[in-house]
Amino acid sequence: INNGRVMDPETMFDDIANVGITKGRIVAISKQPLSGTETIDATGHVVSPGFIDTHYHAMDVFASKMALRDGVTTGMDLEAGSFNVKDWYAEKAKTGWQLNYGTSASLLYNRMAVHDPDAELSVPVDFSTLPTYAAKALGDGVQGWAETKSTIEEMNKIMQLLDEDLRQGGIGLAAPIAYMAIGLSSYELFEAQKVVGNYGRLTSVHSRYHLLSETPTEAPIAFDEVFTNAMLVGAPLLMAHNNDYGWWEIEEKLQMARDKGLNMWSEYYPYAAGSTTIAAAFLTPAEWVEKRGYKYEDTIYDPIDDKYLTNETYAALMKKEPGRSVVVEFPYRKKWMNNWLAIPHMTIAADAMAGVGADGKLLPWDADWSEYRGHPRTSGSHGTCFRMGREQGIPLMFTISQASYWPAKHLGDTGLESMKQRGRMQVGKIADITIFDPKTITDNSTFKVGEHGIPTTGIPYVIVNGVTVVKNSEVLPVKAGKEIRFPIESKGRFTPIDRNKWLNEHTIGLNPSLLEIHLDDDSGAGEVLDK
Repeated sequence: INNGRVMDPETMFDDIANVGITKGRIVAISKQPLSGTETIDATGHVVSPGFIDTHYHAMDVFASKMALRDGVTTGMDLEAGSFNVKDWYAEKAKTGWQLNYGTSASLLYNRMAVHDPDAELSVPVDFSTLPTYAAKALGDGVQGWAETKSTIEEMNKIMQLLDEDLRQGGIGLAAPIAYMAIGLSSYELFEAQKVVGNYGRLTSVHSRYHLLSETPTEAPIAFDEVFTNAMLVGAPLLMAHNNDYGWWEIEEKLQMARDKGLNMWSEYYPYAAGSTTIAAAFLTPAEWVEKRGYKYEDTIYDPIDDKYLTNETYAALMKKEPGRSVVVEFPYRKKWMNNWLAIPHMTIAADAMAGVGADGKLLPWDADWSEYRGHPRTSGSHGTCFRMGREQGIPLMFTISQASYWPAKHLGDTGLESMKQRGRMQVGKIADITIFDPKTITDNSTFKVGEHGIPTTGIPYVIVNGVTVVKNSEVLPVKAGKEIRFPIESKGRFTPIDRNKWLNEHTIGLNPSLLEIHLDDDSGAGEVLDK
């Protein structure tokens, strides 16, 4: 790669130089001329570490193609994760993948496996296949994974599943708690964070009160819940999309945590609208309309049917297709977005959705960009941030840090070796590289039908593990991605919860027959007090 402006956020190297790549690694960064079997003239362009997305639900071929045009070289779903991590990685390795890929042990899916046996989870499940299993789970009229509190016995089953997924190399604990706010007790969350803490790996959290501003359910209080657990078990914490009420308080706390040596950071995406499945608990009439005072007609847009929901269409979709993704508008976010561009260790993560078409089904790799129906953040988050950063005068090195170095740095600090080798432009590091024009890089996707998936421009080349995957702004049909994963361990680390063991460890040794403790729910509270 000749004549480009090579930028490395870790060393702050910033100069015109030539980059040599051999066998997937950077082997030279030099002022001297370099030649190779393949040559890219990067004159007028930045040669940057490839963008790393830690909130990437879009585990399908078309969405991955959109991500590559947005400069992403690694896409990992750390917020929702996967069920059956072992076979999930095996499937990706068998089919091959264009991006580097990774996943976490999912609290949501493993709760579904225990509380919704009718969903019949066994094969790998991730966001791309969620609609099928969400519909099955709702077949009896109850979303057990979202609404049902676990007994101690059920908690042990869930924790055992989580532990197995971590043993198989899962990157951390995926905890989208807002979707389980009713069913997930604070004790179950604590136990789940203890399970991931046994491995020293991160919790990525979509917190319980996300979006809420009213006391006593303010969003930062839910952050405090997971923060306290992470601190006590000595494990890292990633605050997923910290882009709503209370974000300023949470960012201040994260900065203080880092000052104390804790490995904690956050994400954002640059839009005043979100996206989620129609089955999200906070979109029910009782929550969205009655409690929060919104109207479906003003705030919930269905990109597949190209119209806003009504009470009637919401109810119909819940019966027909509870896994369908919709766009949720939050216009009040607009006044905050420029701030996020300038916050250290607040990283860019698209929260990318599945690449579906007008029929709600996954698009093939060679579909036209205009066929995509969904939030434009899937195709344009990074282009948007670089454009906004340019407009606001944000130092380019800072934006590159948000896009690549800081995610790699924090994940590497969890012990994830493959992330220690990425997010840098240095000799010896893996050659995941994004080449872009700093003057023209921009998003093009919008909320208008036909424009949801229009690619980012100004990124003519993307290199994954030393292989050119985007050339002259065209995605090539090559599968250069590698797995991002911890080593598989010979045995798990989970110890089941036991009432008598708890008493022995946390009391002075009272006879269990004299003291009854309900660790799993609040039933019989009066009986316990009587005793």
